[in-house]
Amino acid sequence: MWKLLLLLILAPVTEIYVLIRIGRATSVWFVVLLVLVSAVVGLMLAKIEGVRVLRRMQRELDEGKLPGDRLLDGVLILVAAVLLIIPGLVTDAFAFLLLLPPTRAVVRYFIKWRIRRRMERGRVRMYEQMGFRPIHDEPPPGFPPLEDEEDR
Repeated sequence: MWKLLLLLILAPVTEIYVLIRIGRATSVWFVVLLVLVSAVVGLMLAKIEGVRVLRRMQRELDEGKLPGDRLLDGVLILVAAVLLIIPGLVTDAFAFLLLLPPTRAVVRYFIKWRIRRRMERGRVRMYEQMGFRPIHDEPPPGFPPLEDEEDR
Protein backbone atom coordinates (compact mmCIF):
# COMPACT_ATOMS: atom_id res chain seq x y z
CA MET A 1 0.00 0.00 0.00
CA TRP A 2 2.78 2.43 0.88
CA LYS A 3 4.53 1.66 -2.42
CA LEU A 4 1.44 2.73 -4.35
CA LEU A 5 1.15 5.91 -2.29
CA LEU A 6 4.82 6.68 -2.91
CA LEU A 7 4.34 6.09 -6.65
CA LEU A 8 1.30 8.36 -6.75
CA ILE A 9 3.34 11.13 -5.12
CA LEU A 10 6.64 10.69 -6.94
CA ALA A 11 5.32 10.15 -10.48
CA PRO A 12 3.67 13.59 -10.89
CA VAL A 13 6.55 15.33 -9.16
CA THR A 14 9.04 13.64 -11.50
CA GLU A 15 6.93 14.47 -14.55
CA ILE A 16 6.65 18.14 -13.58
CA TYR A 17 10.38 18.36 -12.86
CA VAL A 18 11.30 16.87 -16.25
CA LEU A 19 8.82 19.07 -18.12
CA ILE A 20 10.11 22.22 -16.40
CA ARG A 21 13.74 21.32 -17.11
CA ILE A 22 13.05 20.65 -20.79
CA GLY A 23 10.87 23.78 -20.99
CA ARG A 24 13.67 25.94 -19.59
CA ALA A 25 16.19 24.44 -22.01
CA THR A 26 13.90 24.89 -25.03
CA SER A 27 10.47 26.49 -24.88
CA VAL A 28 7.05 25.78 -23.46
CA TRP A 29 5.62 25.20 -26.93
CA PHE A 30 8.31 22.64 -27.71
CA VAL A 31 7.41 20.72 -24.54
CA VAL A 32 3.69 20.80 -25.40
CA LEU A 33 4.42 19.62 -28.94
CA LEU A 34 6.76 16.90 -27.65
CA VAL A 35 4.14 15.57 -25.22
CA LEU A 36 1.43 15.57 -27.89
CA VAL A 37 3.60 13.92 -30.55
CA SER A 38 4.86 11.24 -28.17
CA ALA A 39 1.27 10.46 -27.12
CA VAL A 40 -0.03 10.23 -30.68
CA VAL A 41 2.90 8.16 -31.98
CA GLY A 42 2.78 5.95 -28.90
CA LEU A 43 -0.94 5.29 -29.19
CA MET A 44 -0.51 4.37 -32.87
CA LEU A 45 2.27 1.97 -31.90
CA ALA A 46 0.08 0.56 -29.10
CA LYS A 47 -2.68 -0.11 -31.62
CA ILE A 48 -0.27 -1.86 -34.00
CA GLU A 49 1.22 -4.00 -31.22
CA GLY A 50 -2.22 -4.76 -29.80
CA VAL A 51 -3.47 -6.02 -33.15
CA ARG A 52 -0.29 -8.09 -33.56
CA VAL A 53 -0.78 -9.68 -30.13
CA LEU A 54 -4.46 -10.39 -30.87
CA ARG A 55 -3.49 -12.16 -34.11
CA ARG A 56 -0.87 -14.27 -32.32
CA MET A 57 -3.39 -15.05 -29.59
CA GLN A 58 -5.95 -16.17 -32.18
CA ARG A 59 -3.31 -18.32 -33.91
CA GLU A 60 -2.42 -20.00 -30.61
CA LEU A 61 -6.09 -20.63 -29.84
CA ASP A 62 -6.56 -22.12 -33.32
CA GLU A 63 -3.63 -24.46 -32.58
CA GLY A 64 -5.29 -25.54 -29.32
CA LYS A 65 -2.76 -23.75 -27.11
CA LEU A 66 -3.54 -21.59 -24.10
CA PRO A 67 -2.33 -18.06 -24.97
CA GLY A 68 -1.09 -17.13 -21.49
CA ASP A 69 1.88 -15.08 -22.64
CA ARG A 70 -0.21 -13.26 -25.24
CA LEU A 71 -2.79 -12.36 -22.58
CA LEU A 72 -0.04 -10.91 -20.42
CA ASP A 73 1.32 -9.04 -23.47
CA GLY A 74 -2.16 -7.60 -24.01
CA VAL A 75 -2.31 -6.36 -20.42
CA LEU A 76 1.14 -4.79 -20.73
CA ILE A 77 0.13 -3.04 -23.97
CA LEU A 78 -3.00 -1.75 -22.23
CA VAL A 79 -0.84 -0.42 -19.37
CA ALA A 80 1.41 1.25 -21.96
CA ALA A 81 -1.61 2.89 -23.62
CA VAL A 82 -2.80 4.24 -20.25
CA LEU A 83 0.70 5.59 -19.54
CA LEU A 84 0.69 7.32 -22.94
CA ILE A 85 -2.59 9.07 -22.16
CA ILE A 86 -1.11 10.55 -18.97
CA PRO A 87 0.63 13.81 -19.95
CA GLY A 88 4.36 13.62 -19.41
CA LEU A 89 7.57 12.33 -20.87
CA VAL A 90 8.68 9.93 -18.16
CA THR A 91 5.47 7.90 -18.36
CA ASP A 92 5.73 8.01 -22.17
CA ALA A 93 9.26 6.60 -21.96
CA PHE A 94 8.06 3.70 -19.81
CA ALA A 95 5.15 3.16 -22.18
CA PHE A 96 7.42 3.02 -25.22
CA LEU A 97 9.58 0.44 -23.42
CA LEU A 98 6.49 -1.69 -22.77
CA LEU A 99 5.53 -1.48 -26.43
CA LEU A 100 8.83 -2.97 -27.59
CA PRO A 101 8.52 -6.78 -27.80
CA PRO A 102 11.99 -7.55 -26.32
CA THR A 103 11.42 -5.29 -23.33
CA ARG A 104 7.90 -6.66 -22.92
CA ALA A 105 9.37 -10.19 -22.83
CA VAL A 106 11.67 -9.19 -19.98
CA VAL A 107 8.79 -7.59 -18.04
CA ARG A 108 6.58 -10.63 -18.73
CA TYR A 109 9.31 -12.96 -17.42
CA PHE A 110 9.72 -10.84 -14.27
CA ILE A 111 5.95 -10.82 -13.63
CA LYS A 112 5.74 -14.61 -14.03
CA TRP A 113 8.76 -15.03 -11.76
CA ARG A 114 7.11 -12.85 -9.09
CA ILE A 115 3.83 -14.77 -9.33
CA ARG A 116 5.64 -18.12 -9.02
CA ARG A 117 7.61 -16.87 -6.03
CA ARG A 118 4.44 -15.64 -4.32
CA MET A 119 2.75 -18.96 -5.03
CA GLU A 120 5.66 -20.84 -3.46
CA ARG A 121 5.38 -18.69 -0.35
CA GLY A 122 1.66 -19.40 -0.17
CA ARG A 123 0.56 -15.85 -0.89
CA VAL A 124 -1.21 -16.77 -4.14
CA ARG A 125 -3.27 -19.87 -4.71
CA MET A 126 -3.90 -21.15 -8.21
CA TYR A 127 -6.42 -23.85 -8.97
CA GLU A 128 -6.27 -26.15 -11.96
CA GLN A 129 -9.47 -26.13 -13.98
CA MET A 130 -10.47 -27.92 -17.17
CA GLY A 131 -7.15 -29.76 -17.34
CA PHE A 132 -4.98 -26.67 -17.93
CA ARG A 133 -1.51 -26.98 -16.47
CA PRO A 134 1.09 -24.23 -15.90
CA ILE A 135 2.87 -23.19 -19.06
CA HIS A 136 6.67 -23.18 -18.80
CA ASP A 137 8.65 -21.18 -21.31
CA GLU A 138 12.27 -20.25 -21.58
CA PRO A 139 13.47 -17.06 -19.91
CA PRO A 140 14.84 -14.25 -22.07
CA PRO A 141 18.57 -14.56 -22.86
CA GLY A 142 20.83 -13.51 -20.02
CA PHE A 143 18.32 -14.17 -17.22
CA PRO A 144 18.93 -16.80 -14.55
CA PRO A 145 16.53 -19.76 -14.65
CA LEU A 146 13.60 -19.88 -12.27
CA GLU A 147 14.01 -22.06 -9.20
CA ASP A 148 11.80 -24.88 -10.52
CA GLU A 149 13.67 -24.90 -13.87
CA GLU A 150 16.98 -25.68 -12.17
CA ASP A 151 15.66 -29.05 -11.01
CA ARG A 152 14.91 -30.28 -14.54
